[in-house]
Amino acid sequence: MDFNKLIARVKNILLTPKTEWPVIAAEAETVPSLFTNYILILAAIPAVIAFLSYSVIGVSVPFAGTIRLGFGFGLGQLIVSYIVGLAVCYLMMLIIDALAPTFGGEKNQVQALKSVAYSSTAGWVISVLGLLGPLAWLAMLAGAIYGIYLLYIGLPSTMKCPPEKAGGYAAAAIIIGFVLKLVLAAILMAVTGLNGAMSGAMGGGAFKASSTFAPDKDSALGQLAAMGQRAEAASKKLEAAQKSGDANAQAAAAGQMLGAVLGGGSAVEALAPDALKPFVPDTLAGLPRTSFSVQKQAPIGMQVSIAEAHYGNNSEGSPGYDLTITDAGGAKGLMALAGFGALEKEEQTDHGYEKTYHQNGRLVHEEWNNAGNGEYTIVLGDRFVVAVKGSRVPNVDALKAALGGLNLAGLEALKSQGVKNG
Repeated sequence: MDFNKLIARVKNILLTPKTEWPVIAAEAETVPSLFTNYILILAAIPAVIAFLSYSVIGVSVPFAGTIRLGFGFGLGQLIVSYIVGLAVCYLMMLIIDALAPTFGGEKNQVQALKSVAYSSTAGWVISVLGLLGPLAWLAMLAGAIYGIYLLYIGLPSTMKCPPEKAGGYAAAAIIIGFVLKLVLAAILMAVTGLNGAMSGAMGGGAFKASSTFAPDKDSALGQLAAMGQRAEAASKKLEAAQKSGDANAQAAAAGQMLGAVLGGGSAVEALAPDALKPFVPDTLAGLPRTSFSVQKQAPIGMQVSIAEAHYGNNSEGSPGYDLTITDAGGAKGLMALAGFGALEKEEQTDHGYEKTYHQNGRLVHEEWNNAGNGEYTIVLGDRFVVAVKGSRVPNVDALKAALGGLNLAGLEALKSQGVKNG
């Protein structure tokens, strides 16, 4: 690894990008070499900075002083955020490559990864300002804006698209990438556990020297690759729709593209509120339901339905339960990825414990503290997330019993409802 070369590249892409992109496009690289010599190194910066900020330096909270996350928790977040960053880079490579013909460019995965890696440089490097505390969000905003600019001026060189189409090309890739990162990060952070298979796939064992990068289909990266292939197929429909000039056809094709990436190859209609109501009982663990709401949302075209209810009289010292049922709908493909990764973890402290595991083919998360508060969550059919939170309850078994009293089998049986293949 030539660090002088890496530093020079970082300096040039940030300070003189217009002259550096043609140089980058002409370089002979491979997907593994780009990961090994550039991405794996720079993508670690924001993960390490976050760890230092939250677990070493600490966060200043008014009237509470400096609060630090536990070292083990912070380290787990470091690993998860690093893997999320690498996964997004790989998937964005596939998306940019798949979109190339749509915007008059040439398909080439190596050039697509160059576009991702070097346009991400600003965000990676500027993340060091995260150590400045309140200014961290300004640093992230500045890095994101400059990264968009870098991608915009770089695509004509790397993907050989007409300059006048670079804006639309960059916008399409950024929107999809932004949604992917949010959803993937939320899922992985929720379980906060990593197994050797996934970390090995991301950490270097999968990046052996080869001119063709083909991850094991049974690995987490293999699942991401499958997402990219589905996006590629959907992009052909988008290209045809753009040529037709039909605005409705273009909107439908764009929706199919998003569904291919997030929905596991399918457009998914989340359950209607009335369909979720029967799974929210009038009583839970012998306590009456005192509040209830159910809604269906479609952020950026990704449909999600959520039902929430509280059980208990809310009087001081009395037990209470909160039930949440989420139909991940349009994100079921990423839900499956989280389950596929076999993410498992177990941690015990003086105050309680937390663990994530698989049981009967379902992903389960439970946590408990000695104050009588806890949570028990189960993922059904790679689509539905059912969570019961308890306060002032006797033990975690009470949470399990409360959740076990629900019609889980009936809900899981609806996992294919609203799924529209193709």
